[in-house]
This record gives sequence, structure tokens and C-alpha cells, in this order.
Amino acid sequence: MERIATAQVASMGSTLADTIGENARQRLVWLGLLAMPLLFPVALPGMGTAVGVLCMLVALGLCTGQSVPLPRWLARRELNARVQTLLAGMVSRAVNLIGPVSRPRMLSLSNKPARMLNGLMLLAAGLSMAVPVLIISFDNVLPALAIVLMSWGLRLRDGALLLAGYLATAIAVASVMLLWWGGSVVVTELLSVLWR
Repeated sequence: MERIATAQVASMGSTLADTIGENARQRLVWLGLLAMPLLFPVALPGMGTAVGVLCMLVALGLCTGQSVPLPRWLARRELNARVQTLLAGMVSRAVNLIGPVSRPRMLSLSNKPARMLNGLMLLAAGLSMAVPVLIISFDNVLPALAIVLMSWGLRLRDGALLLAGYLATAIAVASVMLLWWGGSVVVTELLSVLWR
């Protein structure tokens, strides 16, 4: 784990594209890190959508076997020294948190034949994160948990984390669908009351 953290910090550059990199392994670490703050119901507005979009880009890269480039306007964003220091600290904290509970196991779930399955599951988690819901809720917590588990599971080749991520993704997708259904019922009721 320390080796991963050192390599991740060493690969950081002055722009977002340089820092996130083209390598799927690099991108998985950043994806897992960026989703971690969303495990708590208090987060910056729009952060869920940004993480969801990044997750979908990483997922498409896994499905196709080729890295999907960031949009040019996003790729060119400069990262100042303060942001780089903050990101390096996040990497160290995440390694200290996940390192003791994770190890390579159930390797067939992170092997090349499972790449499409993992890409599709990450895509579903990213979509459930990025899609806005009509009811104010803690709708980002479950997708964030799914993204964190699958990102680190793939990076560390930990099949147990991946299985937990699959389950969290299924629950996240179901909860977003339920929130959409509930929101549409509420909106329909409100409209019917207003038109009386």
C-alpha cells in the first residue's frame, strides 16, 4: 500500500489531466479518493455529479480497454501547490485506512475476463451518482460507497471489496429508482392539487 501511495503522489502533475493520468490504475485511486468525502451526507454542491461523470469515464475505459480522455476544458485545469499537498495528504490517509483491511483475494473478480462486468458495475454506480433525484435526500451516500469499494477493490485486486461494491451498486441503483418514483408521485400529487 505504501508503494501505491508513493507512486500516486509521484505521478501528480500541474494539471488535472496530468494528475489523474491515462493509466486505469491511477484513475481508480483518484476515483476512490474523490468519492470518499461523499460517504458523509455533507458535501460540496455538484461534487456528486463530478464524481459520477469521472466514474463513468473510468468505467467506459474499463469496458473498452482504452483510457477515455477527460474533456479538454477539465483536463487543462491547473492544480496549485496547495491542492497538490491536499491531494497527497488524502492519498496517505486513504492508504492508512484501507491498507489494514484489504489484501489480494478472489483474484478472478479483478482479472481481465471480468473487466466488462466491473466496467458495467462502475458505470451503473456512476450513473446513480450523477443522476439528480427529485426528492432531497442523502442519495449520494450509497453510490459513493459502491464507487469507493469497487475502485479500491480493482486497484488492490481485492475480490471481497468488489463483491461488496456490486451489492452496494445494486442497492444504490434501486434507491435512486425508488427516489425517482417517489418524486414523480409527489410532483403528480402537487400538480393535481394546483389544477383543482
